[in-house]
Amino acid sequence: MGKNNTGFSWLLKMAWRDGKASYGKLLLFVFSITLGVAAVVSVHSFSRLLKENIASQSKALLGADYVIESNKPVNDRVMGIMDSLGGADAREINFSSMAAFPGHEGTKLVEVRGVDDGFPFYGELETKPVSAADDFGTGKALVDATTMLQFNLKVGDSIKLGAVTLPIGGALENVPGSTSVFGAIAPPVLIPFRYIEATGLVQTGSRIDYKYYFQSDEGQDLTLLNETLEPVLDAEDADLDTHLSEARRLGRRYENFGKFLNLVGFIALLLGCVGIASGMGIYVQMKVKSIAVLKCLGATKQQSYLIFFVQIACMGIIGGLLGTTLAYFLQQLFPLLLGDLLPVEVGITLSFQSIVLGISLGLAMSILFALYPLMRTLYVSPLQTLRVVQEPQSRSKWATTAVGLGIVLFVFCFSFWLLGDFMRSLFFVLGLLVVFLVLTGIARLFMGMLKKFFPHSWSFIPRQSLRNLFRPQNQTLVLVLSIGIGTFLISTLYFTKDMLLEKAAIEDSANSANMILMDIQSQQMEEVSHTIEASGIPVIDKIPIVTMRVATLNGKPVEAIRKDTTSQVSRWILNHEFRVTYRDSLIQSEQITEGEWIGKVDSDKDVPISVSNSFAEMAKVTVGDPVVFNVQGRLMNTIVKSVREVDWNRLQPNFSVVFPAGVLEKAPQFGVMTTRTKDDLGSAQLQQQLVAQFPNVSILDLKRILNLLEDILGKIGWVINFMAFFSIFVGVAVLMGAIYSSKHQRVKQSALLRTLGAQGRQILQMIAIEYAILGFLGAFMGVVLAVLASSLLAYMLFDTAFAPSWIPFAIILPAITLLVFALGVGNSIEVIRNSPLSVLKKEKE
Repeated sequence: MGKNNTGFSWLLKMAWRDGKASYGKLLLFVFSITLGVAAVVSVHSFSRLLKENIASQSKALLGADYVIESNKPVNDRVMGIMDSLGGADAREINFSSMAAFPGHEGTKLVEVRGVDDGFPFYGELETKPVSAADDFGTGKALVDATTMLQFNLKVGDSIKLGAVTLPIGGALENVPGSTSVFGAIAPPVLIPFRYIEATGLVQTGSRIDYKYYFQSDEGQDLTLLNETLEPVLDAEDADLDTHLSEARRLGRRYENFGKFLNLVGFIALLLGCVGIASGMGIYVQMKVKSIAVLKCLGATKQQSYLIFFVQIACMGIIGGLLGTTLAYFLQQLFPLLLGDLLPVEVGITLSFQSIVLGISLGLAMSILFALYPLMRTLYVSPLQTLRVVQEPQSRSKWATTAVGLGIVLFVFCFSFWLLGDFMRSLFFVLGLLVVFLVLTGIARLFMGMLKKFFPHSWSFIPRQSLRNLFRPQNQTLVLVLSIGIGTFLISTLYFTKDMLLEKAAIEDSANSANMILMDIQSQQMEEVSHTIEASGIPVIDKIPIVTMRVATLNGKPVEAIRKDTTSQVSRWILNHEFRVTYRDSLIQSEQITEGEWIGKVDSDKDVPISVSNSFAEMAKVTVGDPVVFNVQGRLMNTIVKSVREVDWNRLQPNFSVVFPAGVLEKAPQFGVMTTRTKDDLGSAQLQQQLVAQFPNVSILDLKRILNLLEDILGKIGWVINFMAFFSIFVGVAVLMGAIYSSKHQRVKQSALLRTLGAQGRQILQMIAIEYAILGFLGAFMGVVLAVLASSLLAYMLFDTAFAPSWIPFAIILPAITLLVFALGVGNSIEVIRNSPLSVLKKEKE
């Protein structure tokens, strides 16, 4: 072999010639890479495109460059700050209220938005007819398009909001500042700002938002503006939002969902890596004789190694390109499945960044996970062409350790890139290492136990099958690892999917309320209650509500906590206006986790209160800590006497802070009532009667909300299920590839057994027993390890109880066992159909 013929071009030619001869087995290799890359690139690219679209459309989403908002009329200091900024370019007051439509039956909870002319400054009011957006300021209302269809409303019809009746100028299809999710519960209705006061709906207890919109000067640093004004406005119970912070907020809303999909994609990638490692181990074993021949002809061990290295690198690049292409088509499904949950339209493109990511992933995963089996080529002796010597089993400890560390580092860095959390990524990698070590230990223990307690008295067929599991060149370890890790990842993904969907589920029992009446003035409570009961509908709860803010925590004023940069107290606790209630007993959705419940007191000195565990965590308080509340100008000293775990999924009013009876009865307050109507007709009639008598009362029809949430969860579930089952498909494909690649190990043995007189039926029985045992052992251990891993995930990550689903045990375990059995037997049909000589000749070729 001349020196001129052994350069890189020669390596490429040799890799190409060998690849053509083994293209069937290399296709499985490429398939594993393609599916793994497709899962990661599709999820990552879609998340990136969503963030980019949100960022590019952030001004249109907000309608302005920045907004100052408060849930109460702003004071003189805030007004002075706004004046120093040049004054607001537009104002808005918004609140939820019931709307009636004279001449049409039915009422609707809507979000009333009174805005000045000129808003929005970016984006546009999308209306039908288009001219309605321009005529809006003349004293007409724009009504949500879906509501127009629901009530069969037309342009020129009227809408009644409190004491004001306005003509409808057009259907409102899109408006900056309204979210599609909340808009489905309380759709927006736009009216001119000057009509808000005349409605008479701005009353005590009503949740009113005041917004002041600004256009910034060219080149103004909004980040600096936010950093300068945010602390000052916080102290005055106001807030500044820029279009940049709006983009970040919307991005965070989809962050957890994106992290789960990233995890799903990463699991699919790992399944592909398992397929590469198991498939290449067997592929290299098939090439031992070819490598020995090359060395007889003068090739060095480096050259024989590089032939297959180049081959694998090329397969990685091809797999990466195919995976990126498949990812592009997968991304097309996400907007269809998520629909209105997305805040912006996402244009799917095949970016250069996605192509680079796909190729890099394909190359990295193919080379890293094939390096260890490739090292075997370095130790093939030329004498193995004649089978004069056994293949040496030794490998360089340094090289083996380096490859192992490289794989671990790759998995850790990639998981950190996707999950964005160092500790979670570390635990993820450690968990995979533990699973790998446990499966390796189980496989070796199983082989050792078979040798030690071998059933010599059994008949020939089962004895031969069991010997195949521990004899030289057995595939027990490789297949138990492949099947076990694949089943583990698939089952863990399934358990996690179930936990996520169950955690998001909403409970609706036959005895729970399906209608909530809010913003009832204290003097209206008895009259509203009488109206409901006169309709033959029971009042389930009468809940008094008092608004208040936190003044001090553990003796430290809120203002001082805001200035303390080391404080871990949540800003929500410091800025939020709490709606609290008082009662003498717990309700079904609550249970005490710390301290003791005190239901009634006779003095307002150091009042014992109960807080939710989320309040305690965010406020950094526990049982015995003092908290001072500002109850509409009066300071009230309280002590945390108990911490409650609250089931927020129940369809009933729940509270972060609960006072005992005997303290707040005389405080300014309003009420909430709950009831349960029997049918839609009764619900509609009651709502019409209440709106006519009490226009300030807002009504939440929980049936509609429940249907909406079920629709939202259904869409999220579709995406989660789609990606989860895509990963499961990857896992099954990898297992099929690993089993198919192991085919040659049984072909020669089966052909020789037939030459010695064994019948085809006997050979199939041996193979069937062997693969059934391997399939069950690997799948069973994978499911058991998945139960343990999911229990840890439930405790450490999701903070919920874990109840294993029966599906992995009843479906995944037998299905994978059956799959391994069927593929193992199916691979051997060729041996039975053809003569032993033709099988051995084909195998040699």
